[in-house]
Amino acid sequence: MGKTDNNKIIRRRLANAYLSSVISISLVLLLVGVASMLMVNARSVSDYFKENMQVSVMMKQTVSEEAALKYQDALNRECFIKSSLFVSKEQGEREMADMLGDDFLDVFETSPIPVSIDVTLNAEYVSADSLEVVKQVIAKSPLVDEVVYQRSLVDALNANLSRISAVLAIFIVLLLFISFVLINNTVRLNVFSKRFTIHTMKLVGATRSFIRAPFLIQSVFQGVFAAFIAIIVLVAMLFVVRNEFAQLFEVFRLELLLVVMGIVLVSGVAICFVSTYFVVGKLVGLSKDDLYY
Repeated sequence: MGKTDNNKIIRRRLANAYLSSVISISLVLLLVGVASMLMVNARSVSDYFKENMQVSVMMKQTVSEEAALKYQDALNRECFIKSSLFVSKEQGEREMADMLGDDFLDVFETSPIPVSIDVTLNAEYVSADSLEVVKQVIAKSPLVDEVVYQRSLVDALNANLSRISAVLAIFIVLLLFISFVLINNTVRLNVFSKRFTIHTMKLVGATRSFIRAPFLIQSVFQGVFAAFIAIIVLVAMLFVVRNEFAQLFEVFRLELLLVVMGIVLVSGVAICFVSTYFVVGKLVGLSKDDLYY
């Protein structure tokens, strides 16, 4: 086997080692991307559930539909209202008939179903204290008979969202920590395989910073390349999920994908750079005998 063949084998092994290292880091950064996607959209998920809870504004029996519609326009201008839906007497009767049966009105001389307005609130107002204030503001109108919402549902929603947020925060922190450890170990193995080259450079008088420089530059490119692969896979996954579960993207905001890409890129470069910096520094300080262990 000639020298040329040996060089080809060495280059092939180095390329394979570099590629496997990049792929390993990419897979870990993909987990970072998924965790980041959950993290940046946590507020959107919470707001989605809160803004799908309805408050019913029941009008007095004497209020006409025209007066109720005018009041709806005034109500929509309030800062706490996200949207509103006018419910006529006929529509209200149909909804009650669906629940209680077609003959439920037979026991009444006149229809007891008033005109009503179903409103959804902005997310920041969906809490027990804020809802009480909103209720008092709406109830001040002489047209309004009653403001109805499920207090127990609001309390359960906020309590469950708080628990979910806490669990999600712990999960993301653990995932980021595991990602850092895995990438750090991958970089350590990659650099450690070149410990004899580092020792040779030290023997010919190269300074610590001079030895570090090429490894740090390589680590930056490695981090960028791995992050680029992770981002491509993440975007592909999101498009597949979007086609299969389109409703999910009413919760997840795609414009935050740029933020996630930035987190993945910075994480990849930073972890690779920091890990390489300390590993090379440690290897430079090893004696010749320590290189074999």
